[in-house]
Amino acid sequence: MSESKLTASVVLYNTPKNQISSLFNSVINSKCVEIFYIIDNSPNDKWRILQEEYADCGTKIRYIHNANLGYGASHNLAMHEAIDAGSVYHVVLNPDIYFDQNVLPELILFMDKNTDAGYVLPKVIYPDGELQYLCKLLPTPFDLIFRRFLPKSWGAKRNDRYCLKSSGYDKVINPPCLSGCFMFMRLATLKKNNIFFDDGYFMYCEDFDLIRRLHRIAKTLYYPDVTIVHNHARESYKSKKMLVAHIRSAVRYFNKFGWVFDKERRVMNRKILGEIEE
Repeated sequence: MSESKLTASVVLYNTPKNQISSLFNSVINSKCVEIFYIIDNSPNDKWRILQEEYADCGTKIRYIHNANLGYGASHNLAMHEAIDAGSVYHVVLNPDIYFDQNVLPELILFMDKNTDAGYVLPKVIYPDGELQYLCKLLPTPFDLIFRRFLPKSWGAKRNDRYCLKSSGYDKVINPPCLSGCFMFMRLATLKKNNIFFDDGYFMYCEDFDLIRRLHRIAKTLYYPDVTIVHNHARESYKSKKMLVAHIRSAVRYFNKFGWVFDKERRVMNRKILGEIEE
């Protein structure tokens, strides 16, 4: 087992107890997380009790209840504290995931061996075992906005390309865009290059933004030899409020990096497509 220090964080907002229990069991049973930051943006602080419930679990529970700053800004609080605490790696977790006890120790060893990597995402599946295609090209406006309102069949081939399905999802690859449901990152790389979440996003697209900036100076890897389960609810497909938040974030993303003219997107996408086809 590596001696590298690992911390973790999750943002809660009226999160159901069963999700919290599954995630906590996953983190604690891994026996390698030194501090678990609980950023609670709920209207009340009822989950402060978690500090007492898990007081003797071997992992320090750091509970922070504050105004709802947004997903990325909340995780930034934890990452800055983790850096001050001397952590080597930090994993940003969605509350709707769970995993076996071997996952985090194996990812530590993988990152210890791959010192040029700043980020790693394991294989992600639904609870029924279906694979989630979470490796992506840098998105175009069509990928993030327009396809949301069109029948799936109209853009199926384009979507397969966007999700890099031709890679097979059975080997290590270095995409410029990956899901933020489970973000295992090297803190020294973030600190040295001042790469953290952009607080301007309230929810959605903050992961694409961070990983894109990180990909400029380090590898952002997909590693399929370990697996996590993501019980993804796709809230923006169920709630008009979340859909509006998603669109606003997408607009911010394209205003920042470019809508039609985005040279970096073209270069990074060509590179990963070329690597997959080799």
